[in-house]
Amino acid sequence: MNVLEIKDLMVFYENAVAINNLAITCRKGEITGLFGANSAGKSSLMYTISGIILDEQKKERMKGGQRITVLGEVLYNGENIIGMEPSQRARNGIVLCPERRRIFKESSVMENLRIGGILATRAQARETLAYVFDLFPVLKKLRKREGGFLSGGEQQMLAIGRALMAQPTLLLLDEPLLGLSPVIEEMLSAAISSINRETGISVLVAEQYARPILPIIHQGYVMENGGVVLEGTADVLMDNPDVKSAYFGM
Repeated sequence: MNVLEIKDLMVFYENAVAINNLAITCRKGEITGLFGANSAGKSSLMYTISGIILDEQKKERMKGGQRITVLGEVLYNGENIIGMEPSQRARNGIVLCPERRRIFKESSVMENLRIGGILATRAQARETLAYVFDLFPVLKKLRKREGGFLSGGEQQMLAIGRALMAQPTLLLLDEPLLGLSPVIEEMLSAAISSINRETGISVLVAEQYARPILPIIHQGYVMENGGVVLEGTADVLMDNPDVKSAYFGM
């Protein structure tokens, strides 16, 4: 069963094409990888799935800026949500952990996590908080520290933890390994795999650096110029010479 199915998706910024006739599926309970270089369209796709693109449309329209056009279908559990507000998508379980973390730097770790859990019941928040601290023990030790004083890796743990507090059924991770050391990359990749395995949350992870992510995915897509140029299982992608050349330097 597909938790997410995207059909014939087109996204334009004025006359520039950001997403070009894209079609992907994410199966329920699996990790789907989305790989591509900068400007491949990964973040535009994440904004479209989460609904943030609708907020961007409104802002640009109000200030008389560039026109943003979105065409096609975004099916979530079989329902086309292309026009659904981002807040409603979040309530329905689509939660984005954005690129470059974007935590509240002047708020403590605990405050960031509580903000993430604003839509959760008390029981859900309590249970998820315990899970986040079990997944990332360092956050429990640093729970009173302001987010701006965390390392890059700790901030990314906090961003993922905050997203989990929102009770996702589809977790969108946009460049979670950006700018991190190889040790932290491996640790976060293992954490993403654990989240999927232990909670059953479906995950769509977009990443430029595929090496740590490829081994944990069930299905993957390679994007170029806003479209999919290659798709397959982790084994298929890892055995592809073009993928090896682009992402593994082989």
